[in-house]
Amino acid sequence: MLTYTEISSNKIKTDLLIGLFILFIVVIGYFFDMAYNSPVILIIAVLFSTITALISYYNSDKITLAVSKAQKVDRATNQELYHVVENLAITAGLPTPTIYIIDDAAMNAFATGRDPKHAVVCVTTGLLAKMDRQELEGVIAHELSHVGNYDIRLSTLLVVLAGSVALISNIFLRSTFFSGIGRNRNNNDQGAAIFFIIGIILAILSPIAATLIQLAVSRKREYLADASGALLTRYPEGLASALEKIRDENMPLKEANSATAHLYISNPLQGERPGKKPSLFAGLFDTHPPIDERIKRLRGMDHPG
Repeated sequence: MLTYTEISSNKIKTDLLIGLFILFIVVIGYFFDMAYNSPVILIIAVLFSTITALISYYNSDKITLAVSKAQKVDRATNQELYHVVENLAITAGLPTPTIYIIDDAAMNAFATGRDPKHAVVCVTTGLLAKMDRQELEGVIAHELSHVGNYDIRLSTLLVVLAGSVALISNIFLRSTFFSGIGRNRNNNDQGAAIFFIIGIILAILSPIAATLIQLAVSRKREYLADASGALLTRYPEGLASALEKIRDENMPLKEANSATAHLYISNPLQGERPGKKPSLFAGLFDTHPPIDERIKRLRGMDHPG
């Protein structure tokens, strides 16, 4: 079945990208170690990035909800939304997440939380007002798929990796600036000089490459959540229609910012117009895949079941 094929394909591509990311860090760590003959830079950067990411990991839901000015709702305050979330969570074999609403006319939603037991699903008032039942189910299923696929945990790993690369590069360049080449090695050692030159090139380019890999993984996880959500509802058209409405409205979210944009079902900072074809280089820095492509893939899936 095409739905299962899509899920399997995106999982494999994500695993390959993560493997590439780890290999990338090993390579730059090797060159920096050879340039300075010391693993200290790599150790410090990884430890610092890991500690920072863990703090964010355990508090990401609180931070995101506070920044978004979201308000908690329950069965009594919004019975219809609660039932949709509860029924889909039961179908997915997940605990019912805590539900929040953002008072904003833009149509959007996100999920956060470090694991299914601490998950949060948040939707805007605009989404509730403008989606029919099947479209709302498609959006909620997409977000629950992020929860079930442990995408928040994966994004934390990516933050550690990307942060480590950026910090390693920064420390290397600062050390180079303050110490100079000649103080750290014999000028006649051509091999060390070559490693040092390669190290400088990597220090400049590696943060960009790390960001590109991180964003590529993020886009693959959106495709995976789309496919998993379609499998959960057994109705890909619900999510496809919801994405179509979000695209056609083209309305940014007032409380959105670049730090939380990747969490949303659609980029909350800028909308997409029908038929828009971003350039290759612009697309490389996007947190989300093109909505038109997502809709095309959903409508190309068989109806599961």
